Amino acid sequence: MQIDGHHTMTYIAARLAGFNRKKASIIAYSAQYVDDATNSGVIKFKNNAMYGHISSAHKMLDYRNSDELANHKVWVPFHFLPGNGGKPAGENPEGGFIKKLVCFPDSYVARDMLCVCVADSNKPYALHRLGITMHVYADTWAHQGFAGTNHKINEVSDITSNDATLDKSFFNKIANFFLSESFPLGHGAALSHPDHPFLIWEYRNGLNESVKRNNQQIFMEATDKMCRAMQCFIQGDLTMNLDSMTGLPPADTETMLSLIKSIKDNSDEDRHQKWVDSIANGSFSFGAEKIAYIGKGKGSWKHKSIGQLAAADSGREVFTFKSSFMKSDWKLFHDALQVHRLDILHDILPKYGICAA
Repeated sequence: MQIDGHHTMTYIAARLAGFNRKKASIIAYSAQYVDDATNSGVIKFKNNAMYGHISSAHKMLDYRNSDELANHKVWVPFHFLPGNGGKPAGENPEGGFIKKLVCFPDSYVARDMLCVCVADSNKPYALHRLGITMHVYADTWAHQGFAGTNHKINEVSDITSNDATLDKSFFNKIANFFLSESFPLGHGAALSHPDHPFLIWEYRNGLNESVKRNNQQIFMEATDKMCRAMQCFIQGDLTMNLDSMTGLPPADTETMLSLIKSIKDNSDEDRHQKWVDSIANGSFSFGAEKIAYIGKGKGSWKHKSIGQLAAADSGREVFTFKSSFMKSDWKLFHDALQVHRLDILHDILPKYGICAA
């Protein structure tokens, strides 16, 4: 998903789940910030305090994408959660280890991730962790069929969709060939097709399997399940019994589907703005609300936390420490990011026979 899915759709799901505006804003910001937290390292302060943080994303052509260890630490826990073929712990899908790594919507692995998130509901970073978890959970739908590692299963050919401009673009075809042949990581070879909510498309993967995708249905199901998961979180349901929750109300479901079908901009920022406008116009049952997202620079969480205006750290900066830093959204997000990665890589995936990093 892109910013229209991870920010605005997550916000809508959180509000309809029962969170108030302030809490829903933290959840939605965290969900999107997973894609924008591209810096890692140590923040140094003038009083000699230090804070180490990790990145949860790389740009697609970042050199780190060729580093398998970096892939396992970033793409696997935050964007391409292994689905174990949709099978429970102790069982293996057909097709070898790579099939264990492929994303599978609402997998047993994903449900385990939801459960450990609820278990942290009393922590200072609980809402930030919930947002991170919603990002990963939503991506089990959007990224289904792809793996967060370099493998031919991610190769894509013969893409066709209900948007002829995307399919016929010369640049897209060249980029698709380059990424398929030389850089089969995640859904890079499929370009942004998995992330456009309005697309209905099909392709052939590197295992010569024909795959058909209806993103409209996929995004609707993902948002409804996010809403149910957040209702479980509010109730403290450690079993994550999503079937017992109400999910999206019928009228809001119709509104969401209508917007998904009608907002067809290729630019994720343009789509995002139309969703923001729709929320501001009171399209949903929680009423008219103004929301915004600033990922970098002035007004961002990082800027509010340590005064950083630059989009990237040089490693030479020394910031003034303020007591408010300890409870800042940026720090709490990064606290949650590190706990999430530890739980996924060292506790959850090993139950499924998956060793990653």
